[in-house]
Amino acid sequence: MGGLVAARTTATRRAAVAAAVAAAAWMGVPCCRAQAAREVHVLAAADLQPVMPALEAAFEKAKGIKLTVSFGSSATLATQILNGAPADIFLAADESFPHRIVAAGLADSPAPIPYARGTLVLWARKDSRSAPVTLATLREGRFQSLAIANPEHAPYGRAAVAALKSMGLYDSLKPKLVQAENIAQTAQFVESGNAQLGLISLTSASTAHMKEIGSYVRMPADSYPALRQAAVVMKKGANAGDAHIFLDWLTSPAVQKTLPQYGLDPAE
Repeated sequence: MGGLVAARTTATRRAAVAAAVAAAAWMGVPCCRAQAAREVHVLAAADLQPVMPALEAAFEKAKGIKLTVSFGSSATLATQILNGAPADIFLAADESFPHRIVAAGLADSPAPIPYARGTLVLWARKDSRSAPVTLATLREGRFQSLAIANPEHAPYGRAAVAALKSMGLYDSLKPKLVQAENIAQTAQFVESGNAQLGLISLTSASTAHMKEIGSYVRMPADSYPALRQAAVVMKKGANAGDAHIFLDWLTSPAVQKTLPQYGLDPAE
């Protein structure tokens, strides 16, 4: 008799567990062996800091894959990758730093893949004595400080130096230059008033906040090398397959045509 009761009790428990699992599945509640969320670890150049939140949300909605993004100068991120830092994809602000990853045999493609083109602008606060800014503002030199990104670490810093040299202004303005670690920090310097003017990315200048408090003028496109921003997927990335899904999505015509609203031009 006791064995029969025990058997019935065991059967009842099993039925209860089965019912709970079925209810959880019906209600969409994770249970037992829930499928791990798909995620891609992105190392992104600092000029993408204002852009990525919108791209992250759109990509996750389209593909169901979450992006986890870390920002820095292209040089810093490339060095981290070369030193073994885990990543699935590297979005740089130019092509030279992804080429280093390819040369080291760490990328799964023979060459970097362009995904956008960047633009350098001169920006100042509206309450600055230099406002509204024009290219003549640089030539007249009636300001105390000009923020640029470190040209050793940041492609936008290299572009800033090239533009000033092309305009014949570098030597005269060099004493007024204030260097930031990356282009996002450059924008912070001039936004806070710690620098009177800044040569920053159009991605930063295009944010609602920067439009509200400041004004900008584009630097002549022929005054600095084109900022062809390129990406590489890591050969040993834990989520390389999903990283390719993201890169294919980013370079698709539908997404490329949306880039100008964020301050980037399509790759081609």
